[in-house]
Amino acid sequence: MKLTVVGGGSTYTPELIDGFARLRDTLPITELVLVDPAADRLHLVGGLARRIFAKQDHEGKITTTSDLDAGVDGADAVLLQLRVGGQAAREQDETWPLECGCVGQETTGAGGLAKALRTVPVVLDIAERVRRANPDAWIIDFTNPVGIVTRALLQAGHKAVGLCNVAIGFQRKFAGLLGVAPSEVHLDHVGLNHLTWERAVRLGGPEGENVLPRLLAEHGDAIADDLRLPRPVLDRLGVVPSYYLRYFYAHDEVVRELGTKPSRAAEVAAMEKELLGMYGDPALDEKPALLAKRGGAFYSEAAVDLAASLLGGGGSPYQVVNTYNNGTLPFLPDDAVIETQAAVGAHGAAPLPVAPVDPLYAGLVANVTAYEDLALEAALHGGRDRVFKALLAHPLVGQYAYADGLTDRLIAHNREHLAWA
Repeated sequence: MKLTVVGGGSTYTPELIDGFARLRDTLPITELVLVDPAADRLHLVGGLARRIFAKQDHEGKITTTSDLDAGVDGADAVLLQLRVGGQAAREQDETWPLECGCVGQETTGAGGLAKALRTVPVVLDIAERVRRANPDAWIIDFTNPVGIVTRALLQAGHKAVGLCNVAIGFQRKFAGLLGVAPSEVHLDHVGLNHLTWERAVRLGGPEGENVLPRLLAEHGDAIADDLRLPRPVLDRLGVVPSYYLRYFYAHDEVVRELGTKPSRAAEVAAMEKELLGMYGDPALDEKPALLAKRGGAFYSEAAVDLAASLLGGGGSPYQVVNTYNNGTLPFLPDDAVIETQAAVGAHGAAPLPVAPVDPLYAGLVANVTAYEDLALEAALHGGRDRVFKALLAHPLVGQYAYADGLTDRLIAHNREHLAWA
């Protein structure tokens, strides 16, 4: 089995490598190719990747290349983990929206739109080259904004499934609090990528006992602290929102906070510099503890599980993924991309039935889906008016004066990445 990671020079990659090594019985990789245009980073990450495989007695071959076409040739699955523009672009995504009093964040709001505009054309070009090399290959998208990028891939006819680590993070957290194996925890996870709620936590499978009320009663303070939301909010809702919901539920508070401290991009850039220094140490043969602070917890386990199921291996029968709605949420179009529990196999991902969604959540999901429609149009076709309309539709913007000012800033800061600008 050949697997290719595009963006293999990422500092995330050793987390992925560790998962591939530990879970080789689930996903028996014979060849792993790391593709990245940054040859210096690729050399450091590739060296550590080989040492991790060697330490854990994994017999798979690891190669590195900056040649995308060579890297994806013959691949059974291609995992995308790109950041077009690097941390420098992320730094801008997180700062210029604050000038208009709006959240600066890399996956939602104006910053998220900027990332989508930079990313979608690049991902579609990569996907076309994958299709030419091997039309049967699966594309697993971990590139943010996952919902918009996955929708672009599916609309273009690619065999693609989107992946995020939020759900598996909740699964592992809840399993630890309950003292059970993660495989025993089934989430009623509903919404869009980075806009989801855990409405039930069931033991043993989709029909198991819902223990969410017990979790909130016994561990509500700890869960609320993790989400940085007041405990009474969770008690009143009776659900556990994704931590990204704080940008919506406490927008003004978050904007004030972001204006008083360094950006997350600056923190990550400093962390990456330190990590790359560690990766260059020939004695290092495991992922360093610092990597846990970089983000992406349990990413490797989610990726292994999904790839194994898509390629006919031993993955879990039910997984939280990003895929077409196809009637699952009746208030959304069939071609909207939702994040939900799905039955995953060689056929792809088929969402499980979802209980009716409360208007409190359905309204926000429908609003952000409309924004994602417009965002994808702007990413595919460009133009100032399309960017303006997408921003005006976003619930974190929503005023024409804000949308106008943000449009000018977005284009000014991203001109080198926007062919139409």
